[in-house]
Amino acid sequence: MASRQDWLTAGLEILAAKGAPALTVDRLTARLGLTKGSFYHHFAGMAGYRTALLAHFEAECTTRFIDQVESEPDAPADRRLRRLGELVLAEHGTPALEIAMRAWALQDAEVRAVQERVDRTRVDYLRGLQRQLGRAPEIGDLVYLVLVGGSHVVPALEPAQLSHLWDLVLEGEKP
Repeated sequence: MASRQDWLTAGLEILAAKGAPALTVDRLTARLGLTKGSFYHHFAGMAGYRTALLAHFEAECTTRFIDQVESEPDAPADRRLRRLGELVLAEHGTPALEIAMRAWALQDAEVRAVQERVDRTRVDYLRGLQRQLGRAPEIGDLVYLVLVGGSHVVPALEPAQLSHLWDLVLEGEKP
């Protein structure tokens, strides 16, 4: 029997591969090789599943990274920023999930609210680190725009290219 976590992971995989319209109970059950009864054991229906999936996306793709970096709260801001870059870029080889989530957010108010919160959390965190470094907080916006934009150009930038751009931004001048 699949766990709730298994269902949510499968949903993010489907979303990344096929987009939001592909998020159906039938496709989820087929992916996991399980019955609809198993799905309904964990979720009251697709509306509840979508809400749980969005929370899972936020936790896995934002909160988890910040928590990992902040597990060393006494580390200097530059080391935390570098660590964040390492973590994000290590998983950024497949930006399809971020692209799919943003496309979905353009069509659905609930998803848009989550995406706005995710973006705000990410930028606020980056701005805070920039402040601690004595830099203009807007450098955090620039770092974020490089990562997001690097995923959306066609073809998407390779992880090594993003890493190089990340380093260039981090080496910028202090105000």
